Amino acid sequence: MRSSNPVFSRRGFTRDAGGAGGYAGFNTAPQAGGTAVGTNPYATNPYAGAPYGGPAAGRSGAMTMDDVVSRTALTLGAVVVTAVLSWLLLPVDEANIGKSYGIAVGAALVALVLGLVQSFKRRPTPALILAYAAFEGVFLGVLSSVVSTYIASGVVVEAVLGTMAVFAGTLFAYRMRWIRVTSRFYRFVIAAAAGFLILMVVNLLFSVFTHGDGLGFRSGGLGIAFGIVGILLGACFLALDFKQVEDGVAYGAPREEAWLAAFGLTMTLVWIYLEVLRVLSILQSDN
Repeated sequence: MRSSNPVFSRRGFTRDAGGAGGYAGFNTAPQAGGTAVGTNPYATNPYAGAPYGGPAAGRSGAMTMDDVVSRTALTLGAVVVTAVLSWLLLPVDEANIGKSYGIAVGAALVALVLGLVQSFKRRPTPALILAYAAFEGVFLGVLSSVVSTYIASGVVVEAVLGTMAVFAGTLFAYRMRWIRVTSRFYRFVIAAAAGFLILMVVNLLFSVFTHGDGLGFRSGGLGIAFGIVGILLGACFLALDFKQVEDGVAYGAPREEAWLAAFGLTMTLVWIYLEVLRVLSILQSDN
């Protein structure tokens, strides 16, 4: 199962090459005699044919929805616990904000490195994924504390509720098939996300060299519009995540792949939270 995040989207289901009992990956051709089933937008799905016999409901060692839910709960739990601890233990008053913010930036960089390492591993490593979540939580905790203290009090609770609303709304739309994940949808989302990330980097560079707001993506009407686009992209990533989980369960992905599902969902939810926080902060600071 590949991550929906454009930075880490390089892999499909894992496989032990040449293993008699291995699981074929999305990036390989179907086994001899196999037939493609479903509408996997990324490649022909080898789980649909021999020797697995099509969708493998109940097959021993196959990923289930309960596996995905439990692993995602653990990963998000690590984010929440470390976020709360960093909020409480890393003060952001005038005397300590520099130190706390430095720790937050360092944690974000560590999380980025851990995420990249996991993305290039053939198999998911639960400890690595949980460590990524923990360091991500430190960054989010300090950032949220800074925003709540200096920009908009109470906005963090609203951002959490907004993130939950986006998740629930996207899941409902996906289950109702109002959102259909096709190869065209996938290409559009990845292209849009690439453009979005490029604009973010350009804006950051402008803000560094001009000591201002860069291109204006962090304030005013343009900042709100940019944040809404980011939220919509996050919702699209959620749809890709849901599709990948659905395919993995239906076609008998190995149980360990549930950790990759949790990894992708966590990254997407962090993305959405940051964009919701951006929009709400701008709205409240302008009032």
